Amino acid sequence: MTIKTYTLRESEIERRWYVVDATDQTLGRLASRVAHVLEGKHKPSYTPNLDSGDHVIVLNASRISVTRDKLESKVYVRHSGYPAGLKQETLGHLLQRRPEEVIRRAVKGMLPRNRLGAQQLRKLKIYAGSDHPHQAQQPEQLA
Repeated sequence: MTIKTYTLRESEIERRWYVVDATDQTLGRLASRVAHVLEGKHKPSYTPNLDSGDHVIVLNASRISVTRDKLESKVYVRHSGYPAGLKQETLGHLLQRRPEEVIRRAVKGMLPRNRLGAQQLRKLKIYAGSDHPHQAQQPEQLA
């Protein structure tokens, strides 16, 4: 008796669209759920070397909640590469300025750091309000 391991092919991947309401949800817990779906780990046909994940739409990004004093203590840091090019911004300030970027950065940190992770991150759509232009894809609520 020979048993062969089933290998998923790129042409056999079925993609679905999910919508998530971020109102009053904790940032890290929401980001881990979204990253799980983007990677495709919720499917029985998950393959680590293929992008088998689904598309995710996050609504109401400006109404996300964080625990304790992270609005003032969590700092996002970047450097331009030039002398004195260090830029720092708190979570509270970034949430006021660009709430979509807060969720995108949290999810990006939970995805693989390679081309596959970049491809999975492109399937994430984030909107500060409750409206989105993806009604034609008929997204369903993420459980």
